[in-house]
Amino acid sequence: MSGGVDSSVAAALLQEQGHEVIGLSMQLYDQSGAQPFGSCCTLDDLQDARRVASALGFPHYILNLERRFSETVVANFVGEYAAGRTPLPCAHCNSDLKFSTLVERARGFDARQVATGHYARVERAPGGRWVLRRGVDPGKDQSYFLFALTQDQLACARFPLGSLAKPAVREQARRLGLAVADKADSQEICFVPGGDYATLVAARAPAVRPGAIVDEQGERLGGHGGIHRFTVGQRRGLGVASTSPLYVLRIDADSGDVTVGPRSALERGALTASGVNWIACDPPGTWTAVTAQIRHHHVPATARVRALEGGRAELEFDEPQSAVTPGQAVVVYDDDVVVGGGWID
Repeated sequence: MSGGVDSSVAAALLQEQGHEVIGLSMQLYDQSGAQPFGSCCTLDDLQDARRVASALGFPHYILNLERRFSETVVANFVGEYAAGRTPLPCAHCNSDLKFSTLVERARGFDARQVATGHYARVERAPGGRWVLRRGVDPGKDQSYFLFALTQDQLACARFPLGSLAKPAVREQARRLGLAVADKADSQEICFVPGGDYATLVAARAPAVRPGAIVDEQGERLGGHGGIHRFTVGQRRGLGVASTSPLYVLRIDADSGDVTVGPRSALERGALTASGVNWIACDPPGTWTAVTAQIRHHHVPATARVRALEGGRAELEFDEPQSAVTPGQAVVVYDDDVVVGGGWID
């Protein structure tokens, strides 16, 4: 329970259905105020979660996961930017922290299921495999962030909001008299105050060094304060003058070079991915038709995919896609079913 409307309604609906509910919230960073963090997962949010649990009459516990959060999610975030990649902390948090931790803690409470406020659906296929599907609200679907969940995790995962649209969730909250019914959604990374990720990375990865901004021919156009300040597809803040718009095309962590060029040079017809998790099927050894998302709000693109050795995969788009970004996730679908996903190389 994050203290927001989604997880609060999820808990309330489960209780209405007759389930015995135990509320768990995660304390992810020092609440003393000594270290600035973002506007979500705050002490106020934890108190909101506690108040909802109290109003509904079920127990609520706060788990101190500061160290694990720092060692997994924050460390990965910093390391990826320092390596010239663009991280996706919400996906790492869901798989490496939330579900791995909550499944363990659920057993300690003699609970058989873990429920969250994610907009996604999980079902069991006729052959016994657990399947992850998109939430029915296309604007809120969060299946993209859950691609790394294992069969064991999906087996005990429940997403009560998967069949609801966001306005319906708020209506349910008002019907239930929840104080968080009109609470605004958080729009930022919880551990990056004000969205200033570059300052956080620089503080935690002091080895990040200045480098050069170069064109596609390798000619120097200017300098920069560190590759952690850039991501593929970025246009603003390049600090170089040009008669036409320039975009970040490549980031070389070894040389420190950031290559820029026209928007047309961002297009890619193929990619490879590592750490691939196949949900709906065994790793396909032959080309399989799918739709693919390379960002959360990316319009799914038709493509074909096949598994490679070492937990990797190769994907070819039917039409080139812009800003295929190393470090982000590529998630492939069959209609609304998550076939699998991995991390873009």
